[in-house]
Amino acid sequence: MASGFFALLDDIGALMDDVAVLSKVTTKKTAGILGDDLAVNAEKASGFVSSREIPVLWAITKGSFINKLIILPIAFLLSAFFPAAVTVILVLGGIYLAFEGAEKIYEYVVPHKHAEGSTPDVAVVLTEEEVLELEKTKVKSAIITDFILSVEIVIIALGAVMGQTLLLQIIVVTIVAIIATVGVYGIVALIVRMDDFGLKLIENSDGTGFGYRFGTLLVGALPYVIKSLSVIGTIALLLVSGGIFAHNLDFFHHVLASWPGLIREFLIGLVIGLLAVVVFKVVLWVIGMVRG
Repeated sequence: MASGFFALLDDIGALMDDVAVLSKVTTKKTAGILGDDLAVNAEKASGFVSSREIPVLWAITKGSFINKLIILPIAFLLSAFFPAAVTVILVLGGIYLAFEGAEKIYEYVVPHKHAEGSTPDVAVVLTEEEVLELEKTKVKSAIITDFILSVEIVIIALGAVMGQTLLLQIIVVTIVAIIATVGVYGIVALIVRMDDFGLKLIENSDGTGFGYRFGTLLVGALPYVIKSLSVIGTIALLLVSGGIFAHNLDFFHHVLASWPGLIREFLIGLVIGLLAVVVFKVVLWVIGMVRG
């Protein structure tokens, strides 16, 4: 009995060692997509009223955990019984991300009419119901984007441990998925609340010293950080989508092969995204003609 118990402990210890090593390796392989995930979701989670930032971010975080709960078992089943489907899902997700990134560039570059009755130069006062509805729309968009990014994180992590036992695959990929959610949204929370932290430092200082200077820096830097998030998020969307196409479709293996990887993936994502935007606009035009 005693020898069996200690043998079990030894097996558990060996398993934990393998988990630690593989988790470290897998996290390194997903570091790039985690950085893109942070940039995209920080941009998605910004722009809310200060008092609503944490509740909205918590809603997105819960949605992210639900996404992982949906994705993980499906990923394990598909990898075992229908691996081709994994590539199809990745490519479809890449098209969506490319579309979202290219649409932002399109709206910035191409002049377009504002909705009737809207005047950008006049502040619009929204009712509480309208504010909550706008929040729900932004949260839903953030969760959808998180779902697609989560799919790639899980697939990349799964690919790094494909040669291991099923138990190791489940433990390692699950750990990486949890790190992705807690780490990314923890950092996002720090970003969107940095001004409040800065104000606390200023209030608790005597008007001089490191605390006052650092607090002033945080408060002053926040508008620039928020403005940059939109640009960083758009670039990240196109980089992630371009990487999906470059790594999963044979045709793109040879496109701009001599170019630096980041520029190549960005351009591939941009071109596919613009094509998706054109198709989307044409479909909307056709639907409008049919209904009209």
